[in-house]
Amino acid sequence: MSDTLRSVLIRRRKSEMVEFMSNHPESFDQAIKLALENEENLSWRAAWLVAGIMKKNDPRVQPFIQKIINVLPNRDDGHQRELLKILLKIDLDEDFESLLFDISVTLWEQVRKQSSVRYYAFQGMMKVVEKYPELKNEIISLTQPHFVNALSPGIRKGVYKSINELKSLNETR
Repeated sequence: MSDTLRSVLIRRRKSEMVEFMSNHPESFDQAIKLALENEENLSWRAAWLVAGIMKKNDPRVQPFIQKIINVLPNRDDGHQRELLKILLKIDLDEDFESLLFDISVTLWEQVRKQSSVRYYAFQGMMKVVEKYPELKNEIISLTQPHFVNALSPGIRKGVYKSINELKSLNETR
């Protein structure tokens, strides 16, 4: 890992980080490798930067999907949120989708987690249910009040909106 990338992640604003990454594309792999580590204040920032600059289905992320899924459950809340953001931008294959769904359910059920982590975990579940609508009822059952009431008001509103859309899809079929 280059000391330059570390310095950029520690000392610069996001716009400067993005500029650095566009001027040094070889640093992308270094950033994603750092995002997989568990270095306090650096790894989550690296994940945040990767999530912010990557494109949908970015081929540079593909080789790291398995590793992201492997480390995701063992990271702190903010780091988990940023790793989830990365995964949500990738069209995963069936095996990775099932792993994402399982991890997302586990994170969602942890009502003491930050609302933002739980929101992105919920988005992970929703991403999978789009492809596998037979999971709708499972997600609806995971939205009982004790799961949703622990969320911040803004996130709760977004989750309820998604739940209502799922329920209306159930009624039309």
